[in-house]
Amino acid sequence: MTRRRSRPSGRPSTTSRHTSSESAALERLIEALPSGRLEQVFRHPSQTEDRVESYERLEFLGDSVLGFVVARALYDRFPDFSEGQLSKIRAHVVSRRSCAVVAAELGLDRRLEESGEIPDDLRRSSNVLAALMEAVLAALYLERGLDALAGPVIEAFEPRIEEALTESVDQKTMLQEELAKRGQRVEYVTLGTDGPPHDRTFECAALVDGEQVGTGTGRTKKDAEQEAAREALERLGLPDS
Repeated sequence: MTRRRSRPSGRPSTTSRHTSSESAALERLIEALPSGRLEQVFRHPSQTEDRVESYERLEFLGDSVLGFVVARALYDRFPDFSEGQLSKIRAHVVSRRSCAVVAAELGLDRRLEESGEIPDDLRRSSNVLAALMEAVLAALYLERGLDALAGPVIEAFEPRIEEALTESVDQKTMLQEELAKRGQRVEYVTLGTDGPPHDRTFECAALVDGEQVGTGTGRTKKDAEQEAAREALERLGLPDS
């Protein structure tokens, strides 16, 4: 199968005029990536017979890179926040929905379109956008390291951090509403508890039509259910627009 090539790195970007001021530094780093890295970042699995050659391996690494960068920034910025508070903010900031928003701001969907014939439904999918965001971060980490990457990443995700601080993100309600559109329902079960009564950790699962699609842990059952709902939303690709 012949793979389509991404545009040469020296060609002017078609996305610059769409980039927010918060994402400008991150976009410059992306522009400076070697053409070989850019090619893999924007190679959708449908464009190759061997999925290893697609962006999926980079996506795997980028998820951890983003999680660490955000966790470190939150740890330094909010010394008075508890572990539970920090975890909630991080979960929102690194969610696939947040990644998809930043990816759209960077014009990664248009870059994907330039790399080959990609159906519109794939190019606009929040799952694909999030995957591209994580793949880009992995590529930047491999080329530049964390020190060069951390500042621009936090700048790009700053609105997502502010959103998590100022808005109450109810993952359970969001999941319920999205599933209702599909005629499905969700219920939560407690898988187990750990620790003494004064310092207990709960593990809960979200079941969609009887199938377990997300799990979460927390200091309270409510927190664990919220985390399970968040994971379920990501695994199901909801919302996808």
